Parts: sequence; C-alpha cells; structure tokens
Amino acid sequence: MAQLFETEPAATKAVAYAQVALEQGIDTAPTGLTYAVPAALADLKPGERVRVPLGRGNKPTNGFVVELHDTSALPSVKNIKPIIERDRHGVSLTPELISLAKWIASYYCCPLGMVFATMLPAAVKKGTGSVTRTMVGLAAAPEGRPTKLSKLQQAILDTATTRAAADHPWTEIKELADLAGARSVSPVKQLLDKGLLTTHREEEVRSDLDLRAQRAVGELDPLVLNAAQQTALDHLINHLDEGFGVHLLHGVTGSGKTEVYLRAIERVMANAHANGSDHPPSAIVLVPEIALTPQTVGRFLERFEQTNVAVLHSGLTAAQRHAQWRRIRRGEANIVIGARSAIFAPLSNLRLIIVDEEHESSYKQDQAPRYHGRDVAIKRAHLAGIPVVLGSATPSLEMYYKVSGSEFRVSSSGEATSHDTTQNSKLETRNYHLIRLPDRAPGMKMPQVEIIDLSDERRKRYEITGKAGVHLLSLALERALTQTLKDSGQTMLLLNRRGFANYIACPDQRCGWLMRCHYCDVTMVYHKDERLPTGGVVRCHHCEAEQTLPSTCPDCKKNITTFGLGTQRVEEELARKFPDARVTRMDADSMRHGRDYQQCLDAFRAGEIDILVGTQMIAKGLDFPNVRLVGVINADTALNLPDFRAAERTFQLIAQVAGRAGRSDKPGRVLVQTFSPHDPSIQLAAKHDFESFAERELQQRAAVGLPPIGRMARIVVRDKDHYACAERAQTLATQMQQFNADAGGQVRLRGPMPCPIARIADYHRQQIEMLAASAGPLQTLLTATRNSGLLRADQHVAVDVDPVALL
Repeated sequence: MAQLFETEPAATKAVAYAQVALEQGIDTAPTGLTYAVPAALADLKPGERVRVPLGRGNKPTNGFVVELHDTSALPSVKNIKPIIERDRHGVSLTPELISLAKWIASYYCCPLGMVFATMLPAAVKKGTGSVTRTMVGLAAAPEGRPTKLSKLQQAILDTATTRAAADHPWTEIKELADLAGARSVSPVKQLLDKGLLTTHREEEVRSDLDLRAQRAVGELDPLVLNAAQQTALDHLINHLDEGFGVHLLHGVTGSGKTEVYLRAIERVMANAHANGSDHPPSAIVLVPEIALTPQTVGRFLERFEQTNVAVLHSGLTAAQRHAQWRRIRRGEANIVIGARSAIFAPLSNLRLIIVDEEHESSYKQDQAPRYHGRDVAIKRAHLAGIPVVLGSATPSLEMYYKVSGSEFRVSSSGEATSHDTTQNSKLETRNYHLIRLPDRAPGMKMPQVEIIDLSDERRKRYEITGKAGVHLLSLALERALTQTLKDSGQTMLLLNRRGFANYIACPDQRCGWLMRCHYCDVTMVYHKDERLPTGGVVRCHHCEAEQTLPSTCPDCKKNITTFGLGTQRVEEELARKFPDARVTRMDADSMRHGRDYQQCLDAFRAGEIDILVGTQMIAKGLDFPNVRLVGVINADTALNLPDFRAAERTFQLIAQVAGRAGRSDKPGRVLVQTFSPHDPSIQLAAKHDFESFAERELQQRAAVGLPPIGRMARIVVRDKDHYACAERAQTLATQMQQFNADAGGQVRLRGPMPCPIARIADYHRQQIEMLAASAGPLQTLLTATRNSGLLRADQHVAVDVDPVALL
C-alpha cells in the first residue's frame, strides 16, 4: 500500500481512508465512496465536509466524511483518489447527526449524501453572509525583544495586554487601533513586524436578525398551573433523566400546553450536570409553520432571559440562517425553535425535544429525502437517549394509536383482527405515554359549535329574498358577524382554498368547456386582480403555470363564467356586506414573507383588524383573546378527496380552528358551514370528541389494514412520455412482486395504476402502493428493490415511506 503513493508528494500520501457520502445524491454504498486521506488532512474527523474528485474527469465534488479507517483496512484496493481539501468554511456535522442521517437514508430509501445535504442549510454550505476578519493578539515574547517603542505602539501593546487579561485575547486589527487612539492600522502592523503581536484570520457571519423584536408576545410572568398541567409537568420531570420515551401531550385547544413545554425546558436548563456533560443542556422545539414561529419565539424569549435562543426556518434570509446555524454549532444557543428542518440543529448535550402540533402534515417533506419531522425527532431522541414530547389538541392517529393502548392487527392476508392489548402491546408501547389536558385554562370555556346545512340554507335564503344568488356567508353567519362587530369582538373565517374561483367554464352546458391546466390534470384557479386589464389571472396550484383570464370560450366563443370559492371571494363578499369592517386576508398569495405574517398577526392582536380571513395557516396555534367568533366557510373542501386521511384532516381542521374562539373570560362561538352536516367527522369535531372520532376511524382502517394499523409506502413513477411511464412502472411492479414472493409475500402490492392526479407539470404519474402489517417487510422489499438498481434517486422515481398524502 505504501508503494501506491511512492511517486506522490508527501502531502498527498495516504495516512488513512475515508468513506465519503456525496451531496449530489449518487446512490452508492451505505457509507459512500472510498478516498485516501493525505497527510495534510491527518486530523480529519467524521462529519466534516470535504471536496473530492469524482469520475474520469476528477470533477471536484462536495461530500461528508462518514467513516475513517487506517491504511491497513484496504490492502487490496489500488489507485484510490485522495481528498482534495476540507470545506473552507470549516463546516461539519456532529457524530449524532451522522448516525441520524444513516437511519434516514435507510428508512426513507434515499442516498446518504442527499440526507447530509438536507441537514445542512444551503446558506451554510455557500458561506452566505460570511466576512473574514484579521484578528491580532499578544505574541510570545521573542528573544532580544526591542525596548524602544513609540508612545502609540506602547499604547496599542498595553491595550492588547489589557484585553488579554480580560479574557479577550483576539481583537480585530482596526478595532485595536481605534481602542488605542491610532488613526490607522500602521502602528499595529509595525508591532506585528517586530514580533510583539501575532495574527490570524477569523470568519464571521453577519446578519440583521434581532430576536428581541419578537418579545412582548406572551405573559411576562409564568402562569399558575392548574391541576392537569401540574400532573403533566410532574410526569415529564420524572422522565427527564430516565432515557428515551415518547410523551404525547393531548390537550384541548387553550389547555396550556405551551406553558408545560416552558416549565419542562426550565427544569432541563436548571439541571446542567444531569448527565456529566461539559456542554450546557439544550433543547429543540419544533413548530409546523413560520406563521407560528414569531409567537412561539416571543414566549420563549420572555421566559428565558439568560438563555440564548436560536431560530431556524425558511422565513429567514440566507445570511440569517447561516448566522443562526453558526451560533448553534459554536454552542452560543442552547434552545432552538423552528420548523421541520430545525430537527437537524447541531446541538451538543441535547436533553429534550418538543414537537408542537405534531399532527401537522407540513412536518412531512415532499422532496427526497421524504422524511417526517416528527418521526425523525423521535429517532433523534432515541439515539440520544432522551424524552420527546409531542403536543396536539387533535393528535395524529399514528401517535394516538401507539400511546392509547388500542390494539388492532392485520394478518398477512390483509384481514384485520382486534384483540385485548395485554402483554404484546405493553412490550411495543412501553416507551410511549399519553398525557391528557382535558380542560381549558381557568376562566376559559370550550366554544359552542353550530353546524349549518348549506343546502337548507339556500332554501331559507330563497324563501326570504326570493333570489337564488350565490352567498358564501350563510344568514346565521351574517347575523353572528353583525353581533360580533357590534360587541367590538374579532372574527376569524376559515376557507382552505385560496384564489377567487376554482372553475373557469363556458356557461353553455351543451359546450361543456372547462379550463384545465395545459401541464396538469387539474382545473385552473382564477385569482382576481383589478390592476390587470383582464381583471385577473388564472393559475395552476400544482405547477404554478399562469396566464391571463380569457374573456370568451375558445370553443363556442361565449363569455366565460367563473364559479367556485376561494379566500378572495370571501373577502369580496365581506367588503360588500360589511363595508365598515376592517378585513384582512391571510393565505399564500397575500403572505409572501415571514415579516408579512408577523405584521398581520401584530395588527390583529392590536385590534386593528376586525375580520381575519385565511386558509389553514390561521387554524392552529394562534392565541388571540378577543376572538369571539370563528366561521368555517366550507368544511367539505378536504372531505371528499381520494385519500384515506380525508376524514382525519377534516376533523383536525375544524377542531383546530374552533379552538381559536373563546380564549378569554368571554364566551366564543363557532359556526361550521357544510353540505355534509351528518358526516361523523364534522359532527364529532363540533362536539370536541376526539376519542370517539379516533375509535371510529381506527376501526374502519383496521378493516382494510391502512395506517396506523398497518404500514404503507408508495412509489410514484414519472415520465413525460405516457407509454414510457406505464412501461417503467410495470417493470418495477413485476420485479417487486418477485422480490416480495422470495421474502415470503408479507407485503400487499397494489398497482401500477394512475395517481389520483395523473399528470403534474407535464409528467405522467403511475403509483405502486405497498401495505404490510409492520415496517419490517416494507423495508426488506424496498432494500431489495433498491439494491437491484430499480430505485435510483432521479426525476423518474419517487419513494415515499409513510406517506401523508396520496394525490
């Protein structure tokens, strides 16, 4: 092996070998490709980012060191290429994150390097916002030290000595000159030439993020816990030092879950030496969307005066994300709050993870690696041997099923069985705990919920007015709005559909023309914009294709019509019926940046907005005491989608938005408009009866082996050529059937078949669904298929383990 590098310069001779996972997503061996470690990089460690040569052209490529071996580990391998250099910004990941990445790559069927690339924000890899500063400090006294110095030189030397004694050994060169009263850095450079000062270059990330601006959101003083909160907190405190455990905090809206989180983290921070670590204890708090982050950050900043809090979410600028990540990596922040990707925060001595609103689908990433933030949080807690707290008023059935003790099992033939939990269930769920907060905080009551039948509403309005016009607001909701405005209360109106109208069509039924996207098998959505000559644009919400609104039908030339509903249409109807009300719309069209959310929520909290209209982003986590009325414009938007989770999402959305009302000593009222007033998910949400809904839904899923009773994975094959797509999907399915048979046939395969939306962005889509009683058989089948080369990480095949949406 020594002869291999005999003709190489000494700096490139191998002193070890490294397994490097490449960021560009090549699906190589589990630990990456092998490279030689030259002597110049002898101190290289696992987790460091490096540049390596790739392919015949030796193209410099970025990757992460996964493992290191000495030179005796590869006696039979020749001509191993050496690593070019380490990352110039000194980027590295912790050993804990390396272990987590390996699990993600295996479980979610994704190249390891792609997982590493996801863990590290792009701004960190690019060094966005970085500046390099020349730092100077005292040098060791050389022999023959000169005794004659100018007064200015002596002043600079004295300043450097004073700062070193005050534990500030390094000072930026111009700052040192300024502190000593010098007009330029020339005297400093003269001291460097004399050997009395020494220098090094230091990288700094500059950003304009000021977390202090997000304070004054919550209460200044801790609240007094009620009996249920105290019981929940005592449970968590008792488990803080007992190793891994999953604790589901099921608390109704307004029950004070956040206060329990704060108290639990306070206890963690107070017990600095619980596990003998030299690093201070740290915690991660995940929230589902950036709309929730400012409010949550404000609560934590008020409570933890002496604790450095960092935030990580997509609402930050690139430089801000880089600066926050650097603070965390250096140990300057030990509480990290953020959205999904904050679970990869490079903290040391992690002692607690909290996932708020754990049921939210936004925790699931829709691009490879298609990980679920909640499940990755559980795995990270397991690797670290610490507790994880999952909070929700409407828990996901996956988590509720694990902690509630319910027992449903699916046989290999797909038949569901139900039996007593007893021994097996206790073994499987011994680390899962259910904590209940059944009541709201003192002084607050659950709001009264009324269901309004929209079919009956139309008949009533016609009887009263003699007109059959389209109204998104029912008579009952109009009366409630009028009374709320009169009482100086605030209203939140939910419609989980943006735009003005979701159908653009020819009014002549004999023609039947309906405007569809040229690139997707969906209808276009009209977005009204009176600044445009056409009055607006039509947009596809899947591929974002956009064009002007046509005035006539392309087939029969008659004037087109727009119908359907969206948040813009609600806003327009409110302006017509309540001209004096101050109305604001909150959806993805009106809220383009994180500051837009913050400004809107601040205005609503200050009473500057009477009616807030929005999509699901207003439905959870927000706490505004003056909200007296909540209206659900149409509870059916998700109910009839071709997805087995449709009922669960409908229940969660109604229950969550209903919880925004009555969060003070004044009663709240909720009106739910629907064409399906007798649907169980809507009826039970109106009663705030999660347990009955969960029991009913679990029984139905058990009958067909759907999650959470069984486990699911989904493969989507995509191609611009319809026949190529179908052929590729059929080849994949045939081979998987064989692999499944060889492994004992424990997985049910369905497909290939067209996806519910068969074409998106001009790509035809075929799907193969896999169902099994547990995750093991699914992983075995996916691994065998991946090893065969049929599941490559490219644009044609997407693997989704534990999918949350099937469209």
